[in-house]
This record gives sequence, structure tokens and C-alpha cells, in this order.
Amino acid sequence: MSEHTLFPNLFKPLDLGFTTLKNRVLMGSMHTGLEEAPHGFERLAKFYEDRAAGDVALIVTGGIAPNLAACVGPGAAKLTNKEEAEEHKLITSAVHKHGGKICLQILHTGRYGYHKDLVAPSPIQAPINFFKPKELTDDEIKQTIQDYINCALLSKEAGYDGVEVMGSEGYLINQFLAKHTNKRTDDWGGSYENRMKFPLEIVKGIRKAVGEEFIVIYRLSMLDLVEDGSSWEEVELLAQKIEESGATMINTGIGWHEARVPTIATMVPRGGFSWVTKKLMGKVSIPLIAVNRINTPHKAENILADNHADMVSMARPFLADAEIVKKSKELKFDEINTCIGCNQACLDHTFELKICSCLVNPRACHETEINILPTNTSKKVAVVGAGPAGLACSITAAEAGHEVHLFEAQNQIGGQFNLAKEIPGKEEFEETIRYYYSQIEKHRVNLHLGKKVNGPFLKEGKFDEIIIATGVTPRRPALNGIDHNKVIMYDQLLRKERVAGDKVAIIGAGGIGFDVAEFLLEGDSRSSLHIPQFMDEWGVDMEYNNPGALKPKAAMHPTREIFLCKRSPGKHGKSLGKTTGWIHRQSLKNHKVQMLSSVEYKKIDDQGLHLSVNGDDKILEVDHVIVCAGQLSVTNLFDELKESGLQPKIIGGADEAKELDAKRAISQGTKTAIAIE
Repeated sequence: MSEHTLFPNLFKPLDLGFTTLKNRVLMGSMHTGLEEAPHGFERLAKFYEDRAAGDVALIVTGGIAPNLAACVGPGAAKLTNKEEAEEHKLITSAVHKHGGKICLQILHTGRYGYHKDLVAPSPIQAPINFFKPKELTDDEIKQTIQDYINCALLSKEAGYDGVEVMGSEGYLINQFLAKHTNKRTDDWGGSYENRMKFPLEIVKGIRKAVGEEFIVIYRLSMLDLVEDGSSWEEVELLAQKIEESGATMINTGIGWHEARVPTIATMVPRGGFSWVTKKLMGKVSIPLIAVNRINTPHKAENILADNHADMVSMARPFLADAEIVKKSKELKFDEINTCIGCNQACLDHTFELKICSCLVNPRACHETEINILPTNTSKKVAVVGAGPAGLACSITAAEAGHEVHLFEAQNQIGGQFNLAKEIPGKEEFEETIRYYYSQIEKHRVNLHLGKKVNGPFLKEGKFDEIIIATGVTPRRPALNGIDHNKVIMYDQLLRKERVAGDKVAIIGAGGIGFDVAEFLLEGDSRSSLHIPQFMDEWGVDMEYNNPGALKPKAAMHPTREIFLCKRSPGKHGKSLGKTTGWIHRQSLKNHKVQMLSSVEYKKIDDQGLHLSVNGDDKILEVDHVIVCAGQLSVTNLFDELKESGLQPKIIGGADEAKELDAKRAISQGTKTAIAIE
């Protein structure tokens, strides 16, 4: 079977008239942080080169500002002169070397910029920003349009095949379009005809300046998901006017950054927003691109086959695996390192001003620093524990040419990922386990399941390197009644060894406590796989009867009464991810989970959980108490080996039991393997 049989749409070339794209996959824009880093352009060139070599048809860069006011923050990347354009030639030549095509995204942040000189159509402060923007004057608007045009010309000079004009996600162009942020009364405000002048003048100006044989993508916000956002009639009209103005393609934008609807996190159904792109199909004659949570070739093919779009955009999947397109063409699906939508190393890093990477692929954006090179001296390596750290270490060491023996006491690999995949909205973790099985086979790791090893065994094995990745065990707090039959440890619950009743208290409100609460709501027929259900829960109007496509959230009727308790004061979920924590908090709130803070636990008995909240004594008359009070590193084997005179290494949760940090575990496992000499 060929890729053309299995994916007749995905690998069909796309004729743009003056040029042809070799398939229907676009690598969507991602700001990596390399744009501003020392030697960042050299690193970016390698990052994009690897994706071009992986057969993606078209790449869009991270957002680049057309002037100083447009910048994401102080010192952020901009393209305003020939000297800056010269640096970009490193990137374009690296991509073109592999027959790839690349567009530069022109991004003006408007009121989303994190600096004091930000500007906007109206002086309305964004709820996610500390700074209030200055209102642009008529002359400044005209100059900004010229700056976009100049940026596009410089992009062409730098060797780019085109540009993407960022008109969505609540950035400056989007701010002009929506009544939500445009309160002007001059020619740039008021009627929609006036409000859409700004993007139309930009696209017309760019097309006139760059000529006909240059790709111009317009990223159109098809779902604002904010009050007083664009109506569907306005979206459709804008798309038609953008086509008339000279755009080559229209890319879909979903949701403003301040919108209170999840749009790309792992709980969003795969391809969950392609329905809105389909709504525009046939209304314009230029190609439309669907976006968001398209992380497998099969989902991409389905979207194209169902006529939801002419092309699909994948962004984070190219962080997880630079060769996702190539592997799909070669029908090597099991070898694809699938994006799990966790945001932990990509978006969270971006908003923390760190270099972007990927939880399941620590090489992402670090291709010049983390390299798996063939070893000159093959060593016999024992890795004990097949959780994320041990798996990453094993396949990396084996890929480098070492003889690797991976020992796991359980009858399956995955460690804590086997618990994570049971959480509604985290089903994607199963993909990572599948990937590791394929890599174990591909790189000939000697896998020993159901094998609990000890010091003498490892000593007798005469291993050159011993790496301990024995993970963690749930912490059992010293609480009166902790052995009562009402008590269930979180791992017992998630392994389905125990079943919780209808009224439950959870001790511990870190990431695991939140996950357990989501798991306990599973009885409410919740699933991240059902698009209409997801849209109802989060108040997205798929009929698009309202501007911004918002509607009241569906009333939730939980089958369980859940209390999520924590010792510390303040709101729950402070330790959760920067870009996903609010989603988890809101999800539990939607389902009426009762959150108690400043809790002192007294005892557990037949009545339930005795505690005090801010000094007031209470009894939660619950059926069960789920303990999510952290983890302890499992280090007994490491300690035994050290005492016997061996020099083992220790990685992952066994090294540091901190909130089950898979990002650190996989990175540490990979780097430990690379360091084997």
C-alpha cells in the first residue's frame, strides 16, 4: 500500500498558480525564543532545515514584528531593515536546500505587547497584560500599514517564498476588526466596512509591492471567542475581500489569547475546530487551511477528505517529530513521536521567556546542542525502570550503538504515563507509550518485562553502565486513619484496583489532585473525543448565531460530589502549567467540584474525613478519601548499588520526585544516554 492509497488527499500537490506545494501539510507558526537568542539564527536554520528535510510542504516562521511598537516585548525579533534581512538568509537557504518553502509571519501584537510603548486602535488594556496601549493616530495607522509592506519586501529580499499576515488570535489586526477593541469613530472604526480597511490595505499593499509570484497567506480569525467579536457574516465578507486584495491562501485563526475557551490543549478534541474552516469552504476560491489539534496524518487526511479544508496546519506536532510527514509517507506510523498537546515545554516556555522545546522530544529547538552521535565504543548498559526517563535513556543509548538492557518490574512499559492516559483529556499519553515500543524494537533494546532486579544480579551482569530510573511511589501521609478502608491511594484508583463512591474527598490539590478530580468526573460521560459535547461544555456556538461564536455554557450535572482539599491558602492550581492551569481550574468549577484551601487534616474514620478549614472544624461525610499527597523517590536499588561500590547514575522521578515532571525526566534520560562514553 502506498501513501497515495492511504492518504490520497494529504499527499496531493497544491497548485497555487505560480508555484506548487508538494503536499497539503503546512508547519504552522511557533515563536521558539531562538529568534532573540544568541546565535539564534544558526539554531533556527537547523530547526527549520530538519523539518524541511522531513518533507513538509510549507513552513511559517514564528511572528516577526514590522516595527518596534509591534514587538512581543523589549528586544523581540523584528524585520525593519536590510541588515536584519541578511540574517534571515541563513534560514531560507537551509530550507531551500531540501526543496522546502518557507513564509515569514508578520506579527503586530498591538495591545498584547509586553512593553510600555504598545499601541492599539483604541486605548483599551488587555486583561492578560500589565500595560495600557496608546491609541494610534491616523498617520500612525498609515505608517503601520507601510511597515507591514516594508517587512514583506524585506522578507522577499531575505529569500522567503512568502509571508503570513497575522490577522487573528487577538493581535493588532484582529483588534481593528472587532467591536470588542475598536471604539474609534473615524474612518478606521464604526462600521465593519471601516474596521476591515486596516487588513485590506495591508494585503493590497503587500501584493502590489511584492508582485504576483510571492505567497501571501492571511491568518483570519474565524472564531474570536470573545464578547463583541466578529459575526459569521463579517468573517465571510472579510475572507472574500482578502481574496480580492490579493491573498494566495487563508489560514484559520481560532480564539483570542484572552478567550476563556481551550483551543489547543490536550483536552481539545483532535481537529476540534476544523468545522469552522469547512463553513467557509466554497465562499472563496483560494485555498483554506484548517488548524488546531491536528496531530496525526490520519486526522489530517480525514479533514481534507471531508472537505473541511484544502490544507492542514500542524505546529506543535513538528516539535514532537521533525519527520512526521516523511514517516507518514513511508507508512511508519508507529515511529511518529506524536504531540500530546501538553504545552509544558512549548507554550509554557514561550510565556516564561524560555527557549521553546517539547516534552516528548527535548531535541526540539536544541538541534545544534543535543545530538545522538554513533559511539566509538559500544558499552553494555543496564537501565532499570521503563518509565519516561528510563525509556528515553534506553532508546537514545541504543540509537548511539550501545547494547542496552531495559528492566521493568511491571508487565508493561510507560510508568506513570500509564496512569496519565486514564485521565479524560490525557488520552494522548497512550501515543507516547506506543512510540517508545516502536523505538525499542527499531533500535534493538533488550526489553525485560516483569523483571525485578537487585544489586547482585546487576553486578553479575557485568554492565559497563547502570542507570537507575525506578521512579516514584505515592507518599502516604502520617494521618490518623490513613489505613482506613475509606482511603484509596491515587495509583490504586487510576489503575482501577479500587472504585470510588458517589461522595469523595481528595487530599492534595497539585497536578495529580486535579487529574484525579477529572478522572472521578468520568462518570458524567465526558470525553475529549466528542466535539459537540466539548463545544457545549465551553460555550462555543457551532451554529454561529452570536458574534464571537459564544453561547452560555451547558449546565453540568455531576454524578459525584467531590471536595478538592489542600493545606496551603489561596486558589487551587498555582503549580499547574501557565497556559493550561486556568483550563483545569475552570473545568472543575464547571462540574461543581468544591475547592477547600487552608485545610488541616484531623483523621479519617467511619464518618469520613475530619478536618478544619481556616480554623473551623468540619466532617466531610464521604464514601472515600483519595490521597494525592505527592510522591517519594524509589532509591533503594540505587542506594544498594552505591553501598556495594558501584557507580550507578540515577534519573527521572527516582532522582527527584517533583510533581511527576515528565519533561525533566525525558530530557534527563536523553542527556544521560548521550553522555555515555
